Amino acid sequence: MRSIPLSFGLLCLTLIPAGIVSGMPLQDRRPMTFMDVIELRTASHAEAEPNGRRVLYTLSTPDWKAGKSFTDIHLTSMVEGTSRQMTFTKDKNETAPHWSPDGQWFAFLSDRFGNPQLYLMNPNGGEARKLTDHKDPVSAYSFSRNARYIAYLTGKAEETQIWIIELPDGKPVQLTRHATPVRATGVAAASAGQGPGGGPGLVWSPDSRRIYFVAPDSFDKLESQRSDKKFDVVIKDPVTPPAHLWTIDVESKQETRQTAGQEFTVGNFKLSPDGRHVGFVGQSSHRHENRIDQPGSELYLVQVDSQKPARLTRNALGEGGFAFSPDSRWFAYSASNNDEFYRDRRIYLMPVTGGSLRKFGDTFEGDLNIGFWNESGNRIYFSEGIGANVNVYALDLSTGEVSPITRETGTVAAAKEAESKTVLVTFSGPHTPTSIYATTVEELPHRAAWRRVVNPNPQVAEMALGEYQTIRWKSTDGVIVEGILVKPVGYVKGQRYPLVVQLHGGPAAASQNSFSGNYGTYVHVFAGNGYAVLQPNYRGSTNYGEKFKRQISTNYFTQAYDDIMTGVDFVIKEGIADPDKLGCMGWSAGGHWSNYILTQTHRFKAISSGAGVFNWVSMYGQTDMQENREWYIGGKVGAYPWDNLQEWLRQSPVSYIKNAKTPTLIHVGADDSRVPRPQSEELYMALKKLGVPTEFIVYPKMPHGLTEMRYQMVKMVAEFNWFEKWIKGKEGWIDWKPLLDSVGEDKPPATTPTDR
Repeated sequence: MRSIPLSFGLLCLTLIPAGIVSGMPLQDRRPMTFMDVIELRTASHAEAEPNGRRVLYTLSTPDWKAGKSFTDIHLTSMVEGTSRQMTFTKDKNETAPHWSPDGQWFAFLSDRFGNPQLYLMNPNGGEARKLTDHKDPVSAYSFSRNARYIAYLTGKAEETQIWIIELPDGKPVQLTRHATPVRATGVAAASAGQGPGGGPGLVWSPDSRRIYFVAPDSFDKLESQRSDKKFDVVIKDPVTPPAHLWTIDVESKQETRQTAGQEFTVGNFKLSPDGRHVGFVGQSSHRHENRIDQPGSELYLVQVDSQKPARLTRNALGEGGFAFSPDSRWFAYSASNNDEFYRDRRIYLMPVTGGSLRKFGDTFEGDLNIGFWNESGNRIYFSEGIGANVNVYALDLSTGEVSPITRETGTVAAAKEAESKTVLVTFSGPHTPTSIYATTVEELPHRAAWRRVVNPNPQVAEMALGEYQTIRWKSTDGVIVEGILVKPVGYVKGQRYPLVVQLHGGPAAASQNSFSGNYGTYVHVFAGNGYAVLQPNYRGSTNYGEKFKRQISTNYFTQAYDDIMTGVDFVIKEGIADPDKLGCMGWSAGGHWSNYILTQTHRFKAISSGAGVFNWVSMYGQTDMQENREWYIGGKVGAYPWDNLQEWLRQSPVSYIKNAKTPTLIHVGADDSRVPRPQSEELYMALKKLGVPTEFIVYPKMPHGLTEMRYQMVKMVAEFNWFEKWIKGKEGWIDWKPLLDSVGEDKPPATTPTDR
């Protein structure tokens, strides 16, 4: 590949000092840069103190020079309205903070002295106390409900066991000596009665006398030994032994098996609030190495100590969430309507003692999921996307009606804490990077009553951002299609602008009114440099009803292509887009459509295609997902390409590639298993043979998405300047010197997150 010089002025390495108010006049703000995208901080893992007075959370801060992010723990007082940093470890990570059930302590994991170990800290201040000092990492931990103990997992992969510490001053004691390693799996959610401090892998009984865990029936030590000794060949179709649910009595150390059988292995599980039942996902223990789908993944319910799980589903599909009611009388789960592939999910409810299922949500145009119950147990709350927004909805179990609880322009998710009853809300809007808020179930509908726990990125207030507008247009078949139009910074009505069409992945997904702060779209960088951006929710997208989502089966591209192009025509007709300055980009399914558009029209001046399909036939044998391809291309699960080869080729860009003329930039991760590298190789070879201007970037060791900071930057810089070159006529494409120089420069400290 050639290296062509370019101006790298958009790579701004200097942050504006803190203290800029959100009301800054537009003319005093600066455009968003690539580095701004990279340096956005992430607040997560928020957990309210049992009395609801304080909230713990982690803040992940990118370090460009190091090429990775580092995480510390922060604490916000809901009474005083202040936020303070609790851990300070340069180039290290403090993660997984959890409150003790009595609120006297919080624990966390830290790699400050090597492998992650367990620490305990007083929330009122002082130094953290190191509880463990094992050679191997601590992988999970959990407080007992009575706050007397903290249990955790540690050991080599073939030797992992449960250890326990009596608080506050006890020493680590090995609790289990199970014949096989204990796995870090399971769900210790608030709805499971676990309360604060729950973590994956270890679930305490409500009386704090027993711990639930999962362990395989057998373990082949030779498998780990052969890998250690570099005999690390990959054997396809591995058969793994079933893993089952166990309990151990903390005082007697007696283990009791809770499930048995060869037909499933226990995955995620939840304990009912009264401790009498366990719901769990039973997965097939025989998994194809090149396949993400899990045939035989079903839901089960078992009474504690009975060892006789009842199978609840027989659909060979992945279910959604599941949870017990607060009084432990009911078990609810989310699953595809009538157990059919790619139908909207419905909520099913049954008594834990057995009985008939009740289905809810048939009149709701969208998925019903299990978020959290209200205290009386007659409502289930969940988040779902309708159109370009995601809001919280509630299912009334007495009437069967689904009603909106929030009505925000943006994306809203909510979770209720078991002990404090605090509702923690995650919100992102067009000009609001993802932030965490605290409220109550009663105040959830009222945005003004939410209290922001932290504002991770106050520096965004100093940036000039594009204006979002939700637009609708009529497609070729008369159906109304919706999308998001982002106007350039300083937009002047009547002036035409270059337009970049951004196609979302999935395709069962949707572009939403959330903050564009990632390497995939970065719309505000485009808007700050004079581009308009169109994000169409074409046929096959979610959030517009089941028919809209399923309509592309057996005709994957055609109608969606019309949806996209009529959207472009609409923006041109509105006098916003310059018809002679059009670009198109997408990743995954967005890459699929980019490749198809390449073969169907010459209206675009440049295309950027990431991880896109070229030939459905060859990709079927390469990808880790087969059922989706069978349904999308063949019309049903089990419709194989060799049964109708011409139909699979008809829907492949390879069949039309001779029409291609548009300059195309191709991206792919070298280790992508979803849309593997050979698909991009085939496209690149065809375009080179046809004489179409093309460049090809392979990101080493990257999966379907780019996880490395350096590669994310390369993707944005190369892609943006591909459009600058072919749409605006600027010289060059990529110059490595500014990128290399940027790593060696010292940068001022990032602005401090706030609680406002």
